Amino acid sequence: MPVPVPRQRAIPAVESGQASQSAPAVGGPTGAEADTEAPRKEDTVAHHTVGTHTTPASTTLTLLLIEDDPGGSTIVPELLDSSGKPIRVRTARNLTEAERLLTDDVHCILLDLALPTPGRAGDGDEDELAPLKHVLELAPRHAVLALTASGDAERGAEAVRVGAQDYLFRDELDGRLLSRAIRYAVERKRSDTAERRLAEGKLRAQENARLERGLLPTPLLDGSSLRFAARYRPGRSRALLGGDFYDTVRTPDGTVHAMIGDVCGHGPDEAALGVELRIAWRALTLAGLCGDQLLSTLQQVLEHERSDEEIFATLCTVDIAPDGRRAGLYLAGHPSPLIARPGRRPHLLPYDNNGPALGLLPGARWPRMEVELGAEWSLMLYTDGLIEGRVGESGERLGQDGMVEMIRRQLSQGLRGEQLLRAAVSEVRELNGGELTDDVAVLLLDRGPNGPVGA
Repeated sequence: MPVPVPRQRAIPAVESGQASQSAPAVGGPTGAEADTEAPRKEDTVAHHTVGTHTTPASTTLTLLLIEDDPGGSTIVPELLDSSGKPIRVRTARNLTEAERLLTDDVHCILLDLALPTPGRAGDGDEDELAPLKHVLELAPRHAVLALTASGDAERGAEAVRVGAQDYLFRDELDGRLLSRAIRYAVERKRSDTAERRLAEGKLRAQENARLERGLLPTPLLDGSSLRFAARYRPGRSRALLGGDFYDTVRTPDGTVHAMIGDVCGHGPDEAALGVELRIAWRALTLAGLCGDQLLSTLQQVLEHERSDEEIFATLCTVDIAPDGRRAGLYLAGHPSPLIARPGRRPHLLPYDNNGPALGLLPGARWPRMEVELGAEWSLMLYTDGLIEGRVGESGERLGQDGMVEMIRRQLSQGLRGEQLLRAAVSEVRELNGGELTDDVAVLLLDRGPNGPVGA
């Protein structure tokens, strides 16, 4: 039966810099990772040490030789690393034994390609590189050298193509050649790992950029006199994006629809669900749906697309009349928007008729609240990340009252539009004493003949 895959470290031990005096390769582990590499006092299985003195395992390169008759072979001469220290060698007669010897402090594997693979003998159609493929599957993070017969360069080259770092001829080995090959294989594996991580990082960045375009779209406000600004900042638990989303569109009748929402939880699934809800909201709005009918449809989308029945989303949506003086407000478990008008203190819009979050109650309804906006105003929609940050050492949260006072003060200082949102998010972060645990999204719409209104 196939050999079970043992637990592997993410990176071979050599990448901690313990086995080489050279500078670490780009993409190697941090010092904290290196500190976790515990020295081995002794091996729990039989092995022999090549050299005339003993070197601590934590500073010694270790080679695992897999060869069918290592006891009667002179295949491994004396080996020294780049600093002149002996390279420790373990031997295994077969792949089953190699699995037991493949512990965290092994840096390189020297594999005889003539070794039989467990469970394959006598099947009549054997793959010549089956032992190598088995080892690569067993130890994907380790450097591997293939050992083949003299003159069989084609098989050796094929081994490198499959995944080995290099190949060597069995009867041409000497200590200097093999020592250099081991060091080269380990460093090449480090370089390959760094390149793979870089490629994966670029791929993640591209995926996040696509996700960002889905969560944070360009508003469709052609023909509207309203001014738009938005700000998004992920919480410290996410590198780029979370589950907050927003959108703004103008329908052919001149009504401006704005929305902001927050999917509970954090991670790619929640962010993807936020994108789906945002796109569905835009499509339904442009198709003529609004208010309770739109929210009911969005709840159906969420119920069908969520990965867990416990997932829900809060939502705030407003529809601003073509004349810009009044609006309809719908709240689905979401904080009420803030409005600021000339000569009046900023305050929150009514939230007494706040309906349940999407996904909580089947058949829920969301009442519409009529709001008089006036001739000049600024309307700010936000997610709860803006109000749930802590305030200094007291541990108290900023809350909606604290946010309203902060915005009032910043408006009185002449901050407007994107500048106002940038200042608000930065101050909330400073009050929290560092990065916020939750994502923050803020959307600002302004109406006024001379630009955004003041406090």
